[in-house]
Amino acid sequence: MKRFALRDRTDRLDAVTQYEDIVRILATQEFPWDITQALSFALFRTYAVPSIGVLLHDTGEFTARPQKRYDDTVLILDAILEHGMASTAGRTALRRMNQMHGAYDISNDDMRYVLSTFVVTPVRWLAEFGWRALTPHEVTAWTHYYRAMGRHMGIQDIPGTYEDFVTLLDDYEAKHFAFDSRSRAVADATLELLTTFPPSNLAPKPLVTLFARTLMEDALLDAFHYPRPSSLSRKVFRSALWLRGRFVRYALSPRETPLFGREGSNLRTYPQGFDVEKLGTFPKGCPVHHHRPAAAPTAEPEAAPPRQGTAGT
Repeated sequence: MKRFALRDRTDRLDAVTQYEDIVRILATQEFPWDITQALSFALFRTYAVPSIGVLLHDTGEFTARPQKRYDDTVLILDAILEHGMASTAGRTALRRMNQMHGAYDISNDDMRYVLSTFVVTPVRWLAEFGWRALTPHEVTAWTHYYRAMGRHMGIQDIPGTYEDFVTLLDDYEAKHFAFDSRSRAVADATLELLTTFPPSNLAPKPLVTLFARTLMEDALLDAFHYPRPSSLSRKVFRSALWLRGRFVRYALSPRETPLFGREGSNLRTYPQGFDVEKLGTFPKGCPVHHHRPAAAPTAEPEAAPPRQGTAGT
């Protein structure tokens, strides 16, 4: 395949009606590694909003079982991506996600903000570190995908365009980023998990965490009370990512077969397979209250055996 063959394929698809097909190509063939990293950082930055970070801390999941929490998140989102939101497997995964969120009184503003990180962070990551940036056509499809996801999650007042999502994200972070020791504990546990993923597990932990900090803006670092890396460290590590993008562009061919999240080497909780309906948490009560209106439930799928899969080892 020619290097731009997949871009040519996404160009031929309709960004408004075929956004799931476009996002599937982008996430599993064109940029599987980059989008995985970008979405991980998208979630990471939400911890710096105390109403989110404190809730995640108080559930105990992100500090006591970070590997399982990571795997469950990847597998639920992966089922939606692979099979589509209207499929039985996709609706099962959406229902499981809504059940977890519905157990907590999360504000609609926080939910909209988290959604905005999924829209904006990958676009910005690829513009800076990818072997190419997303085209405006792909950005439109990416935005429509997460707008649809937000509707299935019952989120209200979803931004209409990518630019609107950018405004929401930047304004929300400027207003709400703040230090809380519990949010910092969730961030620390996440960085600790990062050091165990190959090939990072082969490097000294301080070097891996320094690398992660060089990818964070000063406002995010300050919200966690993390030390700001030197300008030299930023230049070295960020240049390394940029060079990786050049290597991918000029030395590698497009991936001919999709690489889904369930096939990732970072997933370690379910070596014998998994059932989407049993992923995640089943809380009996909310430890923190945020006055969120009840989310609209996702439509029930038709009766069918639960989806099975095998996680990567």
